[in-house]
Amino acid sequence: MAAPIAADRPTVWAPTAVPLREILPWVVLVALMAVIGLYFVGAEGGAASLVGGTAVHEFVHDARHLLAFPCH
Repeated sequence: MAAPIAADRPTVWAPTAVPLREILPWVVLVALMAVIGLYFVGAEGGAASLVGGTAVHEFVHDARHLLAFPCH
């Protein structure tokens, strides 16, 4: 007689706990990148421009309209 195979028993999955100290650096990095991205889409090219010229403004022009930022 053949031995029972593993498929005969149900598999129980348990969630793995991830410590907050391992997630926190990634949360901070994503939040920082989001703030920088929001700055370039929302404010760059205006009175508080960090980059001279209109290159950044033209690059993010459609994103400004998509996110309802006025630009002209």
